[in-house]
Formats: sequence, structure tokens, C-alpha cells
Amino acid sequence: MADPVIEVAGLSKSFGGQPALNGLNLRVPAGSIFGFLGRNGAGKTTTIRMMSSALKPDAGSIRVFGIPMGEPTKAINARRRMGFVTEEKDLYPYMTVEQIIRFTRPFFPKWRRDLEQRYLRAFDLPPHKKIPDLSKGMRSKLMLLLAISHEAELLVLDEPTDGLDPVSVEEMLRVLVGLAATEGTTVFFSTHQLAEVEQIADHIAIIDHGRGVVQGSLDDLKAQYRRLHIVFAEEPPVRVRWLDGVEHVHQEGRTLSVLVSRNVSAVIEQARALPGATVECFPVTLKELFFNHARGSVECSG
Repeated sequence: MADPVIEVAGLSKSFGGQPALNGLNLRVPAGSIFGFLGRNGAGKTTTIRMMSSALKPDAGSIRVFGIPMGEPTKAINARRRMGFVTEEKDLYPYMTVEQIIRFTRPFFPKWRRDLEQRYLRAFDLPPHKKIPDLSKGMRSKLMLLLAISHEAELLVLDEPTDGLDPVSVEEMLRVLVGLAATEGTTVFFSTHQLAEVEQIADHIAIIDHGRGVVQGSLDDLKAQYRRLHIVFAEEPPVRVRWLDGVEHVHQEGRTLSVLVSRNVSAVIEQARALPGATVECFPVTLKELFFNHARGSVECSG
């Protein structure tokens, strides 16, 4: 794995006594496109707000470019190298598109006017339109333009395609892939759109109840996991003590669906040894990984 751009260790945060994060650990490799997944309330936005230093953790730490984000004077240097698209798409409401670009430019010595003009045209942003008159999707595009134009080395995006039509979604995804491929930009993005993650991400993390439940290279995870379909001639056994590596078992009539994360060959042999069992093995999709891990509990009985 490449050196991490983001390192999250033991991160915890509660609001009103309710934990939002509970010992979260993350490692985001440099140059990766990292999909950050979880159900509503899993802790994704809380994590992103801590990356920007908008929130302080109750415990644990975040390092970006090796810089501790809990130390305000040092965190400034990290934030200058980052670009954000927030879930709220907050921008100064009294400004026009052109005014907010002019306002932002002086804060970044490496600002690229050529990139500013390229994406102003590519995103079809109206320079003289005020921020409140832009759709949520257009505000996402504007925030991304601001991040790209100051040559952010790390983009942190919270629901970046929310409010975009399908054509604009494809356009934004192509831009993100292009930045990672040609500029080495690291892209960390949270979204509910699993198809978008599967289309462009090379690494993922799935969190549930504030904890990481799956993390790694998407290709490696797909190669590692298998789905077994076990069909019985009669009723399945009431209880099976599955070998280590079985993550989830679901019964429907005479069929068991078994998600396996390791010891696949041994689990297949165990399944074939069950009386009256016919076993088939299939690769898994990101959707299957998500729905089997972002459910809050794991069933392991047949």
C-alpha cells in the first residue's frame, strides 16, 4: 500500500451522549480514489468534519499528510493542500460565482487561472449568478472548481454528485478519475451511490455505528470474498457451526446463502459435506459487501 495521505486512529466522538464514532481507524493511500460508505448516521459526515478541523474528536487522532489535525497551527498547512465539497454545499450567499472565485484566489499562491477557466466552461457555471440561485448540484461543481483551481493534493468530498443529473454525474466522475490519473490527486469521497463507487474507486471503507467493518483495495476485497449458494434436498440443518471466515448466513426455504471472507476452500468443503447439499460459489459485488456489513449485526446460523 502507498504511504497514507489520511491516517485515522481510534477516532471517537459523541453528541449528547450518543456515539457518532467509536474507535474508527482508516488509512487512505496517496493517489487513491477512496470510497467512504455507510448508512445514514454511520459517522461519515462527522469523520469528514474532523478532517477539516471543524470538529474535535473526543478521543483518537487524524493525520493528513502526516500533520496532526488536532493541532490548529499545524493543521492550517494541511488544509491549504486540501479541497472540500461539503454535504451542505455552503458558500457565501451574497456572492456571485465570479465573486467567490475572485475572493478565493488570493488565499492560494499556486492558483491556476487556466484550470479555473477550463472548469468554469466545462461545468457550465454562470459567472454572474448568485450562490442562492444555483442548484445544489451546481454548488457542488463550484466547490470542486475552487478545489481543483488551487491544485489541492487531496479532495474530500461529501455527497459530491447530490443534485446532479446523470450526464453531470458522469462528467464529474470523469474529472475525478482524470485528476487522480494525471495529477496524482487523492480523492476521498462519501456517497450513497454504490454504482459511482464501483465505477471509479480503487479503495473503500464501510463503516457501521461509527466503526470500520470493511476496508481495503476494492479489487482485493472482491477477490477475497465469495458467496455460496447451498441448496438442500430436504430442510437445511437447524444449526451449523461454520468455520472461521463465514460472515453472514441467510436462509430462504431449502437454500442457504453464505458470505465468506476467508478460508473459502475449507468452507466450501464443509458445505459439501452437509447431508443433501448442492453447493455453488460466486464472486461478490460491492452492493453485496455493503448490504451484508452495513446492517448493524451479523447472522451466522443456518
